[in-house]
Amino acid sequence: MTQRYREIAFTPAVSAAQRLNGGTARDAAARPDASVRDRLTEAEMAFIQARDSFYMATMSASGWPYVQHRGGPTGFVRILGPDAFGIADYRGNRQYLTVGNLDENNRASLFFMDYPNRRRLKVLAYARVVTFEDDPDLIAKLSDSGYRAKVERGLVFDVEAFDWNCPQHIMQRFTSAELEALLASRPDG
Repeated sequence: MTQRYREIAFTPAVSAAQRLNGGTARDAAARPDASVRDRLTEAEMAFIQARDSFYMATMSASGWPYVQHRGGPTGFVRILGPDAFGIADYRGNRQYLTVGNLDENNRASLFFMDYPNRRRLKVLAYARVVTFEDDPDLIAKLSDSGYRAKVERGLVFDVEAFDWNCPQHIMQRFTSAELEALLASRPDG
């Protein structure tokens, strides 16, 4: 766990709950350089680029979290550097809950899952909406010309902190393509 993630996640109430329930309290105040933003390493960037979906939580003005699934072809999340990544935001159900929430509170929490290998990367980021008018070149960089969906905007995530989470309780799941590859690799395949 990175120092910055610890600083953000382990509030005094969380540390108190850990002590109360027999966990190890992880007080953030003990880390002197914890306010420095995390930078993704090659491992995190490769992991993110290998995903075909992720889950994203934003917070509404009413104080309720909203969780949404985002997906696309493998690699639809574009790495913009060690401190940022982005996606083309394709037309969906036209509810615009995430976009509206980000207009009021630009904090986002993202889960990138690797179900076959039981791995999970959690990212805390500041998100921003980018329109065609703002930056057409960035929208083009985030878009996948082979993906048949209408791009409405881009979303860019400026990484604040991340944490690799334990595999406990992650059930293995496989996509059709992953299953086909596994079955084809069998000697009797």
